[in-house]
This record gives sequence, structure tokens and C-alpha cells, in this order.
Amino acid sequence: MKIKQSLPRNIFLVFNYLFLVVIALICLLPFVNLLAISFSAKLPVAAGEVSFWPIGFTTDAYAFIMHSGAFTTALIVSIKRTVLGVCINLVLIILTAYPLSKSKKDFRLRSVYSWYFVATILLSGGMIPMYMVVRYTGLIDSIWSLVLPGALPVFSMLVVMNYMRSLPQELEEAAYIDGANHTQTLLKVILPVCAPTIATVTLFAFVGHWNSWFDGMIYMNKVENYPMQSYLQTVVINPEAFFRNTSNASADIMRFAAMVNARTSNAAQLFLATIPILLVYPFLQKYFTTGLVMGSVKG
Repeated sequence: MKIKQSLPRNIFLVFNYLFLVVIALICLLPFVNLLAISFSAKLPVAAGEVSFWPIGFTTDAYAFIMHSGAFTTALIVSIKRTVLGVCINLVLIILTAYPLSKSKKDFRLRSVYSWYFVATILLSGGMIPMYMVVRYTGLIDSIWSLVLPGALPVFSMLVVMNYMRSLPQELEEAAYIDGANHTQTLLKVILPVCAPTIATVTLFAFVGHWNSWFDGMIYMNKVENYPMQSYLQTVVINPEAFFRNTSNASADIMRFAAMVNARTSNAAQLFLATIPILLVYPFLQKYFTTGLVMGSVKG
């Protein structure tokens, strides 16, 4: 039987939906404007006539990006950095969080190591000591300089550790009774239950590596080694840098460069840079609302 909603309840729902629609539009409209600019002709963009619909629809900006090669090179660097970084982050997070989630009876130095990792959040040597470490270990102009300095995100490790600590002890005890060791217990019992938390820290690591630009600016001396966000930052701050190599480029690149301006090409590049986030987030979102340990312990 359908329950009839009261008038105050209906009024609340209407205003709630309207508020959520307004928030969604505030988040969505800048991307729509960016997409419209990237598909618009050069003159309407320069005159500021483009709002939320392309004027003089053209794909010259995207063709110029693909022909120039600089964006593609930066994209490949970012993909390598993100894949390596996320894998290393997850391995170190899990291998650190699992022993630290044990009680003092099982791991006597748990508190010592826990405070050691917490201290790294509160205290930092700063940018210059970090740069010196990267330089004197020979990582300058290497993909590893973008991955290894942040190999263990302590905040994400603490999130996973606290979740593992909250799991019922009966899960591990049942595995030990069946003859499982620590490795088997971690891989076959703990990690499947921790799937929502692992998905969350995976998204944190992915977004962190994909959007990071400052480390690429200070650790890379060659522009061709820039990750995509560092390259885009250079292009947005100095738009002429995008066209600096067109004088020696092919005839196709020169033709496309004459049809677009810096704002159009920047909009196209910025929109392309957001696509991986838009593709990955929906697949990980479903884990955030999943029941965490419901049904794990029976009887």
C-alpha cells in the first residue's frame, strides 16, 4: 500500500530536488562551456560569443592536438605515471596497513610504527630536501621521480588500517583454523571484505597522480618528460608555448594552427584531460555505498 506524503514533506522534496539540480548545474555548466569552446571556430571564441553551444562547429582544435604530438607524449607519460603510482601505492598501503591493524599482543611495536607514520604527516623536510634526495638518487628526468617520493600515502594507509582493525576477529581466526597463513588470510579473507575501502583509496591515488603537476615541473628538465598536467599548466600560463614549435612543423600542423587559437586548443586539451576521471569514477562509485561487513560473520 502506498503511503500518502504530507504537504510539508512534498514541499521539502521539491526544494531539495531543486537545490540538487542547481548544484549539479553549477558543476556541469563549466564543462559544457569548455566543450563548446573546444568545438567552436576561431573568431567566435576570440570575440567571446561562445557560451554553452558551439558556434561554427569544427574539430580543428582536436586535429591540431593530435597532429602536434606534444599532448600525446604528455598523455603517455601521465598514463605510465598513474599506472605505476597506483599499483605501488596499493601494494605499500596494504602491506603496511595489515600488520599495523593487529593488536599489541600480535605485533608489539605496532604503536611505535603507527606514530612513526603519523609523524610524517605532521612533519616534513620541505621541498628543497626532497628535491636534493631525488637529485642525488639519480631520479631527475625519470618517471620514478613522479612515483617514488609519494609511494606510501599515509592518510590512505591509516584509512585502510582503521577499517581492517574494525573487522571481526572471527574472520581471521576461522582462516587460521582452516590452516591459512598470513598471506592467504590477507589475500583471500581480508582484502575481499575491504573492497569498498580499497576502491576508495584507489580513486584517491588515481586522482592524485593524474592531477599532479608541480612535481613534474621541478623534477623534469625536459619538456618531453612532462606529465600531462604539468604540460597543460605550462600551456595555460604561457599559451604561446603551444605554438612555439609550429614554425618547423609539417604543413598539416601549420594549417590547423592557422584555424585555432590558444583558447580553443587549451579548452580541447583540458576537456580531454578530464575524460579519464569521468570514466573511472562511475565504476568505483558503486563501492562507496556497498555494505562493508554485512554478512561476513554468520551465526
